[in-house]
Amino acid sequence: MANTTVRITDGVCPIFSSGSRRAHNLGFSHCKSTQRLTSVAIGRFRGRRKVTATVNPYSDTDAARPEERKSLADFVLEVGDFFRSDGGDGGPPRWFSPLECGSRAPGSPLLLYIPGSSLLTLELKSIKSKFAGIDGTGLGMIRQHKRLGEIFDIWCLHFPVTDRTPARDIVKLIERTVRSEYYRFPNRPIYMVGESIGACLALDVAASNPDIDLVLLLANPVTRFSNLMLQPLSSLLEILPDEVPSLIEENFGFKEGYPFAAMFESMLNETIAQMGGGLLGDFFASSANLPTLMKILPKDTLLWKLQLLKSASASANSHMHTVKAETLLLLSGRDQWLLNKEDIERLRSALPRCEVRYFENNGQFPFLEDGVDLATIIKISYYYRRAKEHDYISDYILPTPFELKEFEQSQRLLIDATSPVFLSTLDNGTVVRSLAGIPSEGPVLYVGNHMLLGLELRPAAIHFLKERNILLRGLAHPVMFAKKTGSKLPDIEMFDSVRIIGAVPVSHVNFYKLLRSKAHVVLYPGGVREALHRKGEEYKLFWPEHSEFVRIASKFGAKIVPFGSVGEDDLCEMFLDYNDQMKIPFLKNIIDEITHDTTKLRNEEEGEVGNQDLHMPGLIPKIPGRFYVYFGKPIDTKGKEKELNDKEKAHEVYLQVKSEVERCMTYLKIKREKDPYRNIFPRLLYYLSHGFSSQIPTFDLRDQ
Repeated sequence: MANTTVRITDGVCPIFSSGSRRAHNLGFSHCKSTQRLTSVAIGRFRGRRKVTATVNPYSDTDAARPEERKSLADFVLEVGDFFRSDGGDGGPPRWFSPLECGSRAPGSPLLLYIPGSSLLTLELKSIKSKFAGIDGTGLGMIRQHKRLGEIFDIWCLHFPVTDRTPARDIVKLIERTVRSEYYRFPNRPIYMVGESIGACLALDVAASNPDIDLVLLLANPVTRFSNLMLQPLSSLLEILPDEVPSLIEENFGFKEGYPFAAMFESMLNETIAQMGGGLLGDFFASSANLPTLMKILPKDTLLWKLQLLKSASASANSHMHTVKAETLLLLSGRDQWLLNKEDIERLRSALPRCEVRYFENNGQFPFLEDGVDLATIIKISYYYRRAKEHDYISDYILPTPFELKEFEQSQRLLIDATSPVFLSTLDNGTVVRSLAGIPSEGPVLYVGNHMLLGLELRPAAIHFLKERNILLRGLAHPVMFAKKTGSKLPDIEMFDSVRIIGAVPVSHVNFYKLLRSKAHVVLYPGGVREALHRKGEEYKLFWPEHSEFVRIASKFGAKIVPFGSVGEDDLCEMFLDYNDQMKIPFLKNIIDEITHDTTKLRNEEEGEVGNQDLHMPGLIPKIPGRFYVYFGKPIDTKGKEKELNDKEKAHEVYLQVKSEVERCMTYLKIKREKDPYRNIFPRLLYYLSHGFSSQIPTFDLRDQ
C-alpha cells in the first residue's frame, strides 16, 4: 500500500488487514494508535515549499481554479464499497486513514473526524420526519480530504451498519485514542472535527480531558433534543415493518427499467423541490443512489441513531461547562431545526474559547457541499498550529493561487476604482514602474506611511505576489486577531482577507521572528494614529521617537526599503473625525469601550503619537482618484550590527528612513498632477479602448 499510513491498536478490529488489495483500491487504510508500520510519502507543504525564481504560481490568477475535489458520486461509490467490505456483522467502530491524505508535512497535527452530521429529510405523505446523524461511514469529509491531508494526519471514525455501540462507549473509544496520541506527541494539539452527533461526542471527550491540548471544529452541533421530539419519531419507526427498505425496492422499483421507476422518481423529485434541492437533490437525482441509501437507513439503525442522539446531546449539555478546548463552531444557514439562536448563544457563553462562523447558503451537509473549504476556514481563522501555542510565523500557510484569486476578487472594487501605480528604485537610482528594484532575498523591511484606513496594503500584497512571488507579512493591529465576544469590537471575519495574505499582530516578538525567518515585512511606525488621522492630517507622519526597528533589522542584516503612499484624498472626504466624535457623548462612549476592549499599543508614548484610540471616521465618497506607492532605494544594514547597536547611530538611520518616506510622498504628490489618468473617467475610457486587463499609463518617469 504505497503512500499510506498504517497503524494498529490493541483491542480494536481493523477494517481490512494491512496491505490488502481491497484497502488500496478503496483509497483508505487502517489508522490505529500505536505502531507505525509503513513510511509516509511526504509531499509538498504550502507553508514551507521553496519556489524557483522562474516559476510563479500567482502570475496568472485569472486561470486559477479550485483544487479538484471528489464528487457526491464518489461519496456514494465509496459508501457502497464500505458496505460490501463490512461483511455480515461488520465488527465494532474503528479508525481509518484515507489514502489520499498520505502526503502531509512533517510534524502535522492529528485530526480526528467523528461523523454524524447529515440531516436527512424523509417525507411520507403529510408526515415530515427528520433524522440527524444518519451517515456513520466516516466519509462525510471526503471532499475535504485532499487539502486537509497536506497539513493534518487524518483519522476518520467508521461505524459499520450493524454496529450498536452506545454513546458512552464511543466516547471511551475516542478518548482512548486521544490519550494514546497525546502520550506519543505531548507537544502537538489534537484536532477533533465533529458533525451533529459527532460534535456532541467531541464535546464530551474534551470535557473529560481538560489536560489535553484539543482543538474542536464543530459543524451544526446537536445539543438540544427533547423527548417531545424523540418520542414521535421512535414510535413511528417502531410500527414500521423491518422489511420496509426491501419492500420499497422490490415492489415499487427504483432501478432503471423497473415498472414503477418513473412514478417513484416523479414523487421523489416533487419532494426534493419542496425541500429546496441542494445537496439532497444531487444525491437523489439518480435513482441508482437509492439502494445505497436504503443500506444506510435500515429501521434498527435509525432507532439506534435516535437513541445515540438523545444520549450524546444530554451528556454534552451536562459537561459543557468544563470544556476548555479552543473551539470553532461552523453553523449552516439553512435547515437549522435542531439549533436555534438561543442554543448558539448558550454554546458561545459556555465555551470560553469559542468562535462562531456562519454559512448562510449551506445546509445539512456542510463538508459535502460547495462553498465550504475547511482548510481555508482553518487558515483564515488562524486555528492551525503544530505546537501548544500558535506561531503566526511558522504556522502560517501560503495562500493557494485560487485563494489569492478569491482575495483579489474581494478587493476588485477598490483596485478598479483606484488603479494603483507601483514604482520602485533600481540600484542606479532609476525609478521604474514595476517591482524590479525590490530585493529578491529576505529579510527585507518595508517602512512607510499609512493612508486613511490602511487601504494601501491589500493591493500591494496582491501585486507583490503576482509580479514577484513575494509574500508581504504586514504587522497589523491586534484588533484584527482578537476573538472576543460581548464587545463592540469589529467582527473578526471582517479581517479574513488580511489574515489570508499573511498579516500578523504587531509585537516585538513577531517582528523579531519574521526577520529571523528572512521574510518580507511591512511596518507602519505611524500605526492606528496615522491610519485614523484627523481632518487636515493627510500624509502627516506620526512616528514614535524610538528607533528599535533599525537595531533589530541590523541584527539580521535586513535591507530597509522606505516607501511612500499617496491617494487617499482622491477617494473620500472626511466630515466627522476623532475630535468631532469625542464631543458627542454617545460616540465617545463607544470609542472608549472599543479602545478598552482591545490591546493598547505604545503605552510608553505620550501625546499624539501615543493616542491610538480606535474609531471609524465619518467619510463621504468622492469621484475616485488613483493610488500611488513608491518604493525608494534599499538601505543595507548587513555587517552594521555592531555599529547600529549604538542608539545614536541607529537613530540617525531612523531619521534617514523617515526622511526618505517623506521624500517619496512629496515626489508622488508632485508627479501625480501630471498623470492624465488620475481621474477615474479617463481610466474608464482607456479600459474601453484597450481592454480591462490592460495596464493604464501614468505620468512620465523619464523626468527624474
